[in-house]
Amino acid sequence: TDCQFVFTDTAQVSLVPDSVETIVVDSPDYAALLVAHDAAKLPADDPDPATALFLLFTSGSTSAPKAVVCTTGRLANTGVRAAAGYGVTRADTCYCCMPLFHGNALMACWAPALTVGATVVLRRRFSASGFLDDVRRYGCTYFTYVGRTIAYILASEPTAFDRDHSLRLGFGTEASARDRDGFNTRFGCALVEGYGSSESAVVIMRTPDTPPAALGRPREGDGSDIAVIDPESAVECAVAEFDEHGALVNGHDAIGELVNRNGGGAFEGYYANDEATAGRLRDGWYWTGDLAYRDADGFFYFAGRDADWLRVDSENFAAAPIEAILDRAPGVVMVAVYAVPDPRTGDQVMAAVEMAPGRSFDPIEFAEFLVAQRDLGTKWAPRFVRVTSSIPLTANNKVDKQPLRAKSWHCTDVMWWRPTREIAYVAFTATDRAILDSELATNHRPNPFS
Repeated sequence: TDCQFVFTDTAQVSLVPDSVETIVVDSPDYAALLVAHDAAKLPADDPDPATALFLLFTSGSTSAPKAVVCTTGRLANTGVRAAAGYGVTRADTCYCCMPLFHGNALMACWAPALTVGATVVLRRRFSASGFLDDVRRYGCTYFTYVGRTIAYILASEPTAFDRDHSLRLGFGTEASARDRDGFNTRFGCALVEGYGSSESAVVIMRTPDTPPAALGRPREGDGSDIAVIDPESAVECAVAEFDEHGALVNGHDAIGELVNRNGGGAFEGYYANDEATAGRLRDGWYWTGDLAYRDADGFFYFAGRDADWLRVDSENFAAAPIEAILDRAPGVVMVAVYAVPDPRTGDQVMAAVEMAPGRSFDPIEFAEFLVAQRDLGTKWAPRFVRVTSSIPLTANNKVDKQPLRAKSWHCTDVMWWRPTREIAYVAFTATDRAILDSELATNHRPNPFS
């Protein structure tokens, strides 16, 4: 990004190359520099809305992070919308425990607080065990979260004082319906979910009538035309159909890429990366890279990233609906579903699961759970289950599937699998691994592990 300075602290300064001028904000030298400006007045000139204010990096969960340009005008508009949407006022104390390099902390916490003059409490690093203590200590009323944050808070030991706090609302993304309900029940604090990205080209918000599994509907009044598009034909996908148990029955026709047909919305481009910008804005449409489907009432449902497509026995489906089901399994606190190569053609379903403290994975209980799920597609039951102590996360608490895919069944964690179509799991052994590798070679299938 050809930056001229790096602002850091003593804990991180060793990571900065010597060739970059570094300003250490917790050093005596920096404190001395600030003294001269203690009584300085604020600039008299109004800021230019078109001025690039900062670069917001994408999470990098599916590819290398890209630097999204954010202007002063975009930040101001976002702050006004967020403050109004979440009811943030000057009287609020906003708890910011997500990293400040991510849009959640900047756009949903800091920006509305800046707009109305609310107080912001900064936590250096998120801590599930310290969350409620911080909230009580500073009288926090509003907070934001990303990814698995809520699951980690709920995994802490309940106490009789869980409702002894001042929180009124939390806003974030990617908490499961079960975790949102569990948080509200345990702590008496409502959570509001929305769909967005660092680029802010597509914004979808939950409303009181949104089905539990849905993202919501597109935000009104911003000129967007949000649709689910087949990326190959550029034709809008069919409306989702569900059976009496709520299972999606036409995923092959209904799932496509989430697209804004009115362009990039608030997206102002990637910094010094015209190729990546053009890749997002194709033929005047903004392509998110996220999979989704839409029901007859106009509610959108998340189906995963474009890398989350699976093709099993000639059937195409996405990972997110499977993850939503496995998230209900006994003892499971976190799950990631991803494709691994089938020895003959297409993919097989693999799931990595993280169990709650004190719980161990029971293959019989897990199989019985799967059989009982009426919304489980016929090809969705995982062929492989990897039991891991900690599912890898990005720095902003989103699941990082790249290292999981890279290892596949070549990992050191305990694994179980279904050698046949029957939903019954047995231990996966070194012999099983060798046989699978041999079958891939025999059938001239790509083997990333060889």
